[in-house]
Amino acid sequence: MYVISKANLVSVAKYLMYIASIGKLLKHHSTAKMTREKPPLSLSLAACIFLTVVVVTLQYDTTHAQVIYNDTWSSLDKRPLPDWYDKGKFGIFIHWGVFSVPSFGSEWFWWSWQGSEPDNATVQFMKDNYRPDFTYPDFAKELSATFYDPNWWADLFQASGAKYVVLTSKHHEGYTMWPSTTSFSWNSMDVGPHRDLVGDFAEAIRNRTDLHFGLYHSLYEWFNPLYLRDKANNFTTRTFAEAKTIPELIEIVLRYRPEVIWSDGDWEAPDFYWGSTEFLAWLYNESPVKDTVVTNDRWGYGIMCRHGGYLTCSDRYNPGTLQRRKWENCLTIDKKSWGYRRNAPLSDYMTIEEIITTIAMTVSCGGNVLLNVGPTADGFIDPIFEERLRQVGQWLSVNGEAIYESVPWKHQNDTINGNVWYTSNNSSGRSRVIVFAILLKWPSDNLVSLGSIVSSSKTKVTLLGYDEPLDWVEDEVAGGIVVSLPSVSPAQMRSQWAWTIKLIGVESFNQAPFKPELPEVKIIPG
Repeated sequence: MYVISKANLVSVAKYLMYIASIGKLLKHHSTAKMTREKPPLSLSLAACIFLTVVVVTLQYDTTHAQVIYNDTWSSLDKRPLPDWYDKGKFGIFIHWGVFSVPSFGSEWFWWSWQGSEPDNATVQFMKDNYRPDFTYPDFAKELSATFYDPNWWADLFQASGAKYVVLTSKHHEGYTMWPSTTSFSWNSMDVGPHRDLVGDFAEAIRNRTDLHFGLYHSLYEWFNPLYLRDKANNFTTRTFAEAKTIPELIEIVLRYRPEVIWSDGDWEAPDFYWGSTEFLAWLYNESPVKDTVVTNDRWGYGIMCRHGGYLTCSDRYNPGTLQRRKWENCLTIDKKSWGYRRNAPLSDYMTIEEIITTIAMTVSCGGNVLLNVGPTADGFIDPIFEERLRQVGQWLSVNGEAIYESVPWKHQNDTINGNVWYTSNNSSGRSRVIVFAILLKWPSDNLVSLGSIVSSSKTKVTLLGYDEPLDWVEDEVAGGIVVSLPSVSPAQMRSQWAWTIKLIGVESFNQAPFKPELPEVKIIPG
């Protein structure tokens, strides 16, 4: 007999009720043509399903027992991240929504225009270009997706070298990029492109690439009356969370089976308002992606950088030192906006050198990189975004051995050479650790000092993308070794923008990367 705690039974019951609610909502959608009437919850259906699950669970054979996570952070934080996420290292973020229509300022356009502290430039933009009675929802019909080709997107992201992709399913504006059953007349099927943007992209990713598919989802919505009413009640009521947020999360999981759920919009309300721990317990224990899904840390006020799957801590988080837990650096190619901006100058875009420096630094310190692009309202990815992504893919095609499936070494930045960041690979066993020194600047004399390296009689030094071994000598003055690079112009090398020195037979990795403990599982023979 497999023992489940009372808390878990309650958690399962709650979420089966939510699932039953979604089923009712789907039926309501097809029969009532998306009216604004809130459909009733089928408690009897939920109860029947719940009792069935209890009986089956209590009879479950111990040979098939799985870890069950309680709806508490102490339990949820112990769930190990699926291996694919740490091995992948690099993903693509996509911010696309109604904000892509005005494409001015940032994806926070609506709030900048009509929020509590309006931005003068945004207000003036509207006065200069739109009639006085124009509303933000009026923009939605212009989200045409005319040039949206999810197959082309999928091919581009595959060419970038990314291993996962995260698409915005709903931003803080509340517009859903799929035919949501809880966002009546404010979704991509009812207004705008009249198609399931999320579904089309998910299908393309799975049919054409080996990338893991993920979705971004905002918990809150700036101007939703239900949310504003709960906020006015100091979140002692949970009408919005129960009628909108939780059903949406469950719907995208059941409908699209994302392997990343990138939560956001969490900071105003506590986690218990959002039902975060109950949702995550269902996600990890019962959902169709329970074995492969990863989540971030944005699940309520005070939760970020403390609890969740991996840590983001802030946008563009890059601590520059090794972290105890797995983390992610999410950043934008356009330095000032996550969404597309028509008026962005070239100087606002990251150079390929800046992007590769960020990748090397982040991976060296144990993090993943999630690099954002913002498509236009008609679904086009601008050439500058395309160029950057293809450049990253070109670099990874030569240097990927130092990035994918790597682990942090005992040093991150070199002790005497600030242009070098280290990674390692101990898949061959700890007695034969491979160290990678990622060089961000090619020295004019072709000599690279590596102060963190302790050589041995078995040391071998090569350069990824170059066929011949490299000469090296011990540095008897500063310590470490000095490596002689090929006497050619960097422009003649297969690798551009940064170069990777591969070292075998040097001082071994002596500190295992952090892995959270497994939760306890109580199994009683029966």
